[in-house]
Amino acid sequence: MLRRFVKMEGAGNDYIYFDCLREQLFAPGPLAVRLSDRHKGIGGDGIVLICPSEIADAKMRMFNADGSEGMMCGNAVRCVGKYLYESGAVRKEEMTVETRSGIKKLKLYPEGGRVFRVRADMGAAVFDAEKVPVVLPVRQAVDHPVQIAGGTHRITCVSMGNPHCVVFEDPDALDLTKIGPLFENASIFPERVNTEFVQKIGERTLKMRVWERGSGETLACGTGACAAAAAAVAAGMFPRGVDIEVRLRGGTLTINVGESVFMTGEARTVFTGEIEL
Repeated sequence: MLRRFVKMEGAGNDYIYFDCLREQLFAPGPLAVRLSDRHKGIGGDGIVLICPSEIADAKMRMFNADGSEGMMCGNAVRCVGKYLYESGAVRKEEMTVETRSGIKKLKLYPEGGRVFRVRADMGAAVFDAEKVPVVLPVRQAVDHPVQIAGGTHRITCVSMGNPHCVVFEDPDALDLTKIGPLFENASIFPERVNTEFVQKIGERTLKMRVWERGSGETLACGTGACAAAAAAVAAGMFPRGVDIEVRLRGGTLTINVGESVFMTGEARTVFTGEIEL
């Protein structure tokens, strides 16, 4: 059968979106593997299903390029808000989206009926080791030395609804294809981990590369940018409550770390089409 899809991206984080508000999509895991292939599929970091919700305006399910279901994706949830508004399904500038890591509140900034910029309330950054989870003999892994990938790295572990490991090292000096999988699958991370390699490059600016569990290196990661900014605030690099610019390979996100972490960035439609399933 033919199914319509929309390919959207936020800061270069591209997913294939299916409207499942009225029609289900079966076996999304294997489908994500097939469609994410950039040579024989549509190409993307995974697929996103936009589904009905009994507790929010809509529900988001995200599947990585390896077929595993993700807990959360910050760039994807912004694009879901854009789709809901522009399609007329939810014509509100403030809306809620249910995810596997809880309900996320979105603030949309429409212009002429189109949405190009969305702010997401991503909830509080969680540093408790058990909740990340990371298995270390500390209550919080903040600037904690570990042996991974044949060397000593100081890591800060944060949950933004999914597990993150932030490493303050020059991201351009690393062979991410080699070191990324070693972090992702390190034994101290029972659920694997997303790893951000981060460097402060300005008064309110970070530079970041990310290795995502299930997808490898991606051009951007919204929850990763939130984790990086939260780790930088915990390290005393920035005060709480200020806008922090996080520059990723695919674009820039603005993160504000307070009691909650707010992420603001672009949401863009790349193209629409039909695919035979």
